[in-house]
Amino acid sequence: MIVKFHKYQGAGNDFVIIDNRQGIVSIGKEALAINLCHRKFGVGSDGLIFIENTIEADFVVDFLNPDGSRSFCGNGSRCAVQFAVDNKVFIGNKTSFLASDGIHFATIKEASINVEMKNVEKVNKINQDYFAETGSPHYVSYFKSIDDVDMIEFGQKIRYSTEFKEKGTNVNAVEELSPNHIKVRTYERGVEDETLACGTGVTACALSYAILNDIESDTINIDAVGGQLKVSFIKGRDNSFTNIWLEGPADFVFKGEVNV
Repeated sequence: MIVKFHKYQGAGNDFVIIDNRQGIVSIGKEALAINLCHRKFGVGSDGLIFIENTIEADFVVDFLNPDGSRSFCGNGSRCAVQFAVDNKVFIGNKTSFLASDGIHFATIKEASINVEMKNVEKVNKINQDYFAETGSPHYVSYFKSIDDVDMIEFGQKIRYSTEFKEKGTNVNAVEELSPNHIKVRTYERGVEDETLACGTGVTACALSYAILNDIESDTINIDAVGGQLKVSFIKGRDNSFTNIWLEGPADFVFKGEVNV
């Protein structure tokens, strides 16, 4: 069976997107993700996204990691929204979509796609580090400089540790560049490698930065390896977070067909 696909990227986080509103792919999604995301034998990407129909929102974002597992993906969702704009899945500058963790809202600006993230009730402190669930689990560690960090070694050390081995976790290294401006590198579970950006990852980093610096409400500028992102929020007195938005670019790369 021949399936059409589109490739999008957001700050270097790249995704294969399939318009599945007609139900072309009904089974074998996990195996398809493993095959298509492979950078040697497939199209190559950080994840596979199926755009589907629902009565609960404008569309569904069914996201699968390169290992076939499912999770919420911030940059993937932003790319899915840009795909939906480009292919007239909805009309206007506001939309809603259903993801693995529920309904999300998005707004479209001239040069960015903004996605509202789920509220975060708690960011845990682990010694000098942090852990947060921002749609996916993220471990956050601060360094004076992250350029020389071996992200594969560091990421796997945390991801396969006794505490996280069973369910896995994403791992982030953070460096403060200036007030409200941080630099982030991320090792992603499911990809099992460093990616050029991670939306849920930079969100976890921004929230931990707000706790570390006692920031109640602001926008944190983030330099990922593949580009710039922004995270805005409102922090409660109990270090819970609401009104969290992930903002950044999402661009079409190419389209093609694949025999599945």
